[in-house]
This record gives sequence, C-alpha cells and structure tokens, in this order.
Amino acid sequence: MLKGKTIILGITGGIAAYKGAALCSKLVQAGVNVNVIMTESATKFITPLTLQTLSRNPVYIDTFDERDPAVVSHIHLADHADLIVIAPATANAIAKLAGGHADDMLSTTLLAATCPILIAPAMNVHMYEHPAVVNNLELLASRGVMFVEPGTGQLACGYVAKGRLAEPEDIVTAIDSWFGKGSKLKGKKMLVTAGGTIERLDPVRYLTNDSSGKMGFAIAEAGLMMGADVTLVAGRTSASPPAGVKVIHVESAQQMLEAVTSVYDEMDIVVKSAAVADYRAAFVSDQKIKKNGEKLVLELERTTDILETLGQRKKQQFLVGFAAETEQIEHYAMDKLRRKHCDLVVANDVSKDGAGFNGDTNIVQVFGSEGLVEQMPLLSKREVANRLLELIARRLVSPGGNG
Repeated sequence: MLKGKTIILGITGGIAAYKGAALCSKLVQAGVNVNVIMTESATKFITPLTLQTLSRNPVYIDTFDERDPAVVSHIHLADHADLIVIAPATANAIAKLAGGHADDMLSTTLLAATCPILIAPAMNVHMYEHPAVVNNLELLASRGVMFVEPGTGQLACGYVAKGRLAEPEDIVTAIDSWFGKGSKLKGKKMLVTAGGTIERLDPVRYLTNDSSGKMGFAIAEAGLMMGADVTLVAGRTSASPPAGVKVIHVESAQQMLEAVTSVYDEMDIVVKSAAVADYRAAFVSDQKIKKNGEKLVLELERTTDILETLGQRKKQQFLVGFAAETEQIEHYAMDKLRRKHCDLVVANDVSKDGAGFNGDTNIVQVFGSEGLVEQMPLLSKREVANRLLELIARRLVSPGGNG
C-alpha cells in the first residue's frame, strides 16, 4: 500500500533523530517517495547528507533556501504530500504545531499542509506527562492528527520509562495502517477496556492486579488508525492512554461496569481487555484497618461479571473477550467464549516469558466458535493489536472470517 506514495518525513532535534534514518530507509524500500525536512537542531544529531543519501532527494532545512524559482518549496511540498510524519517529534515541535507557529521550514510546511499528519513523540517521561504537552497532544488529536505512542525503555537521560520513540518498524506499520487499512473500520464505534481495577479495603489499602493497560491501549490506537471512533474505559494503568480517543477513567469493577453499560448500546465493536477483579471486600472500612493480632480475615464477595453482562445484552455488537490463563488455555478460552456469548476470545498464558502483564510484548491465541482462529508468536503488543483488529474487520464483513 505504500508504493508510489509521497511522504514528508519531519525530523526534529532529539537524540532519537538517528532512528529517523532507519525509518527513512524502510519507507524508501517500501517504494515511498520521501522528502525529508529537518529542523536546525536535528542536524546537531544526524547529518542532512545521511538523509539525502537514504531518501535520494534533497533535504530541506532553511525556509529561505529556495532551489526552484518556479515553486515556493514549503507550499509545493505540502501540496504534493500524501502524509506528513514527524519522527521524532520533540515537545517543542508539538507545541509549535499546536500553536500554529511557522518559524522554520518544518513548521511552515505543516501549517500549509492539508494532508493527514502522523506524529511519533519522543522525550523525557516527565516532559511527556507535563500538562502543557498533554494539552497540546489532546488539541492536535481533536484536529485529526494521528499518533504513534512512544514506547517504554531506556531514555537518553537515564530513566527507564515511557517517552522512547516507537521503533521504525512500528511507525511503518502505523503508516501502512493509514494507507491500507484506514477505512476498514470507518464509521464504526468501538469500545475498549484496559488496565486493572481497584477494590478498596479501607482508605489506604486495596486489592488489584498487575495489568498495565498496554494491551488495551494498543488496541485502542489500532482501532483509531483503522478509522474507528474509539471510546476507552481505563482502570488502573501504568501507561498513558493514546491521544485521539475518548477516555473514561474508572477505579473499581462496579465503576467500570457502569461506564461500559452506559455506552454499550451504541457500540459496534467491544474489546474487553481489562483485567477486572473477580472479588471485592464485602465490607469497606471508613477508617484505616489497624493491626490486631497475627492474622486478618477478609470476607470477599463476587463482583458483577462485566463480559457476561455484555454477552447477555448483546444485539449488533461484535464482542471480544480476553482470557489470561496459566494452564489449559484452549479449554478455558472456549468455555469463556460460549458462556459469555463472545464472538472472539483472545487468550494468553501469562506464565510465559513475554506474555505476562506490564511488558511491551504478548503471545496470544485467538479463538472463535470454530475453535482456534489464529495463533500469534511473540510480538509487540502493537502488532498483536493490529492483527486482532484486522481479524475483527474481516469478520464484520464476513462472519466466517474470509471477507
């Protein structure tokens, strides 16, 4: 789907600029005509000659360096681009785009562009979580800008946290999604649940689990890339939700149930990837429970099964459940699919390396009414999400999955 497309690759001044070279190379190999625009600060990290050699096109830096008297470069580039990708996008570049500034070649071209824009942020985790940056991301998302969320890993500053530029392969996948899959879920309303729930024991203690929300966030991001209108109900998470989706924050299983059922009737696709508590305290103390004796006995009661409730109320919705297991994966997944009236169940063995909570990868098996539908090896959660959404899109066209 990328062959013959013209993409502007904007590279801004962060240490991750070196990944821009790999991204440029991969796009050219896919048949893309890449026009690179670098900010002045980006040239401190990687040379324009490198990008010129990889793209086989001149690299633009200075707005006033007009090389062809027949055109105004930033207008000409903007008019002929199918997509603009900014990778890495620094906090400064994001702020300039949000504020409509036009003081260099990249920001001027962005202001003149009418094509879609895809941003891959990269910065220190505290910068990424700063209210000003969050507001700028939300503002751009409201204008239709797409995002490839940064990953979690070793940052240049020494932190191990979110803010690392997505890998070039993930960015290419997102670009391909826009061109090849961007209309597959267009007009569809999708609900995704993510993260764990918190069940209070007293004002300072609670029961929870290790869910990070990363799988649900990846699914929400993939749905957005495929054109869906995405609502995300998020419990306790260790990551930030993707920009561009409507987010409803909840804490307990009961709150998640209420949030989900309030919008369920209008949804076309529901993906229940949250790890919801099965039990909660029968009595929640108003005050901190004090130590008294060597043992503490807690009385627990069942929470309402959200997936089962949705299955019972299902009308037109395509319902997908998740099953985190440690044994007899197929048996438990198929049992859940039948009892809870799911269309698909995504199961994983959380005892396997790379498939458990909090990581950036997963190993899953997808089951339908006919049994095992697809088995995915160790993949990034982004890739798992893309494959799952592709499968859902096919089944919406053809219930047998061959559409």
